Amino acid sequence: MKVKLLSLCVCAAIVTSAQAADTKEQKTWDVTSEVGAIITSGNTETTTLKGGLKAKHHLENWHNEYKVNGIYKEDEIESDGRKIDKRTNEKYGLSLQGNYKLGTEGSHLFVLGSYVSDYFGAYRNEGLASVGYGLTLLDSDNMNLSFEIGPGMKWFEHGRDTKDKKGNLIEGQSDSEFVGVAKANYDWQISDNAKFTQLFAVETGSTNTKSISESALLTKINGSLQMKVAYNIIHNSDVDDSKENTDTETSLTLVYSF
Repeated sequence: MKVKLLSLCVCAAIVTSAQAADTKEQKTWDVTSEVGAIITSGNTETTTLKGGLKAKHHLENWHNEYKVNGIYKEDEIESDGRKIDKRTNEKYGLSLQGNYKLGTEGSHLFVLGSYVSDYFGAYRNEGLASVGYGLTLLDSDNMNLSFEIGPGMKWFEHGRDTKDKKGNLIEGQSDSEFVGVAKANYDWQISDNAKFTQLFAVETGSTNTKSISESALLTKINGSLQMKVAYNIIHNSDVDDSKENTDTETSLTLVYSF
């Protein structure tokens, strides 16, 4: 719902402001909030809201990450001679990851839990729990490259009007499978005011392989505020005939970080 995402955006702003007040005293937290909105009226009426909150917690032996995000889109369409508002996209995500630092510099063990609720995606709900090993391959003044790999268990719920290969309706039914999980992160600090990031992640099992890519460019507006342009791709190898294998998203948001 629109209210859910508005709450997320407000929460992101409140938490960020509260953390900013404690920045000088508490160096172990690194928090960023992301908010974007597009609202048009006149001949075409649409509403698009996007929000997110990411927190990194740096401890002596642990480096933890917490993420929550959401997007909501509503369009005005004509039905039976009258105009109505119709929801065309609604998606929420949550992930928690703990990284235990090993003796070798740049290496760690991780445990990850994530959940995605997507009203219009290839699957209605998805949950993932995994463990594994991570290593930093490159760590220079302006570049960082790291990867993670490990096994996991994935749960997913089939969406509206989904059918199996025999043509039987399986809407609302759930399945689970063991998966292999891999992720690579690349950060390039182009200049004092510009940064490029690239994320690639894959979850592969016996029934489906899900690939995720996010390319983003961040430009600094002032000391704490940045503008972010991002292009996201989500590809599922096995989906219902009524669904597309690939979803893409281009976004322009403001990011407050400290």
